[in-house]
Amino acid sequence: MASYHLSVKTVQRSAGRSATAAIAYRAAERITCEREGRVHDYRAKSGVEASFIVAPEDAPKWAHGRQALWNAAEARETRSNSVTAREWELALPHELDGAGRRELAHAFARELVARYGVAADVAIHAPHREGDQRNWHAHVLTTTRRLTAEGLTDKTRALDAKQTGGLEIAHMRERWAEMQNRALERAHVAERVDHRTLAMQRKEARALGHEARADNLDRAPEVKLGPVVSAIERREQRAAERDGHEYVPLTERGAQVHEARQARSLLAELARVREVLREQVRERAALARATYAHAREEGANQVRAGLAALRAAAERQGIGRGQGDEEGQDPQREREAREASWASIKERLGQIVGREAPCHAQDGLQHGPEAGLPAHGLERQGQERSLDAEAIRKRLEALQDRARPSAEAAQREEPAVGLPAHGQELGYPQEAHRARSAEAIREQLRGVLDRAKPVAMDREGMGQAHTERAHEEERDEHALKPKDRGISYGL
Repeated sequence: MASYHLSVKTVQRSAGRSATAAIAYRAAERITCEREGRVHDYRAKSGVEASFIVAPEDAPKWAHGRQALWNAAEARETRSNSVTAREWELALPHELDGAGRRELAHAFARELVARYGVAADVAIHAPHREGDQRNWHAHVLTTTRRLTAEGLTDKTRALDAKQTGGLEIAHMRERWAEMQNRALERAHVAERVDHRTLAMQRKEARALGHEARADNLDRAPEVKLGPVVSAIERREQRAAERDGHEYVPLTERGAQVHEARQARSLLAELARVREVLREQVRERAALARATYAHAREEGANQVRAGLAALRAAAERQGIGRGQGDEEGQDPQREREAREASWASIKERLGQIVGREAPCHAQDGLQHGPEAGLPAHGLERQGQERSLDAEAIRKRLEALQDRARPSAEAAQREEPAVGLPAHGQELGYPQEAHRARSAEAIREQLRGVLDRAKPVAMDREGMGQAHTERAHEEERDEHALKPKDRGISYGL
């Protein structure tokens, strides 16, 4: 991941340093210090990828020469503890290529020149052979005085004063982070840098609910090794690699840095694993949503198919029941036989009802000529008719008992127009009353037939049990057949 680093240091004479020696080393060039009379030759140094000078537009031409510029900076300061240069050390994103890193360092140098009016000398360094290969960085040395057409003039007090120096450094740190992020975005790199402290970043991450990032930021800042300790630890690393054993830091500061780097590496790996797991969860959630939508659609189709299967099974079961248990039984013939049987019952009951013709009022209880009964046998005739009516009534009740409960309920809802009981007097002299009684019997019989016929037809396919019931009903039909006495009577 991209790493942020910006530090500001000064080159002071009181520390035995000079601007000419510092730039000679960083640019890997040969510089002669005119004030000291010394030659600083670092042309054999490797790892310098690029170096260039950025100066104000009105700067004199000599300011674009490295030796002339820094000898002028040394000559301008007269005190023994003077600060002759200021160094800005930058970490360059390793995700960028060489041109991208050069352009980014050049942009930062232009920012310094425009803000403070100084000259900036830039040297871009590649990672050390035994070090972290992502450690691309730049050293930017700036003059402590403004550079104009007249040369180096006033001091840059904004950076020197305690009241403003810290604020200016903080501002440039933020600007450097913004410039890096824009460069990463232009290069289509997802990584970003942050100039704030780890504590501030961690607080913001927890506020936003980014627990993985907060855990990764929950560490102490890495300790700076310095040039001496770095050289010692690099020698030990080379020796460990040559001898084939594990590297163990020699210095306390080196051990702290080594442990911190291992922890950072572990946390970075954990963050990577968490991100992979989150991606897997997102993919599974998307798959679950798609599967649910598909299953919901398929489930509706399955419900429809299941209902169709149940209907088909019910139809097959009904057909199986209609086939009966006996071999060779023909359902069609059986159905036709039942229909014929009920037609015969209806016809014969109709004949019974049809024989009840109304008598004329002037003749009293008139008998048909086929009866052959004398007129004075009225009482005997009434008793016989009462007995026959009682038999018919009992048979009809038996038929009604075998009908479906729905037919029985329908029958109970209608007013009972029952047949006269045995021994009831039938000697009414009025013909109109006899006609009404006969008509009531006919209506009752027709109602029974109309209710019994649909019930019987609805029970088709009930197999042998229904066949036996049809035979029983035929026997009832014969019982209902009137005696062959040729008597015509009315009730």
